[in-house]
Amino acid sequence: MVESVFTKIIKGEIPCHKIYEDEKTMAFMEIRPIQPGHVLVITKKQLHIWDLPDEEYQALMKTVKKVADRISEILKPRRVGIQVVGLHVPDHAHVHVFPFNSMEEYRHDPDSDDPDHAALAEMAAKLRFGNK
Repeated sequence: MVESVFTKIIKGEIPCHKIYEDEKTMAFMEIRPIQPGHVLVITKKQLHIWDLPDEEYQALMKTVKKVADRISEILKPRRVGIQVVGLHVPDHAHVHVFPFNSMEEYRHDPDSDDPDHAALAEMAAKLRFGNK
């Protein structure tokens, strides 16, 4: 199997704005956010979400909840949403976690293909675990 972009991020071959990591999962800023504060939570095993062993799936969803709670605590949106789409990186489980205040924000498409790394780094600093 060809390594996914997420496997390359896990290995440190591609940089990311990481906010959380444990032995099974990693969370980092989405470079084309739906809303500011949009985080991707991935498994460290490169498998489609429905192919994950139960333990890996449960670890993924535990981290999703942890990240959602962090977004809620720091950014204070009306809601925190998730999406499991899997179209851009179809062979590596990942969940989008992001703040939103309306359905328009939930359904918003990113405005640009050019990541604003300064804004992403600033948001990552706010959301990074251990910053209280």
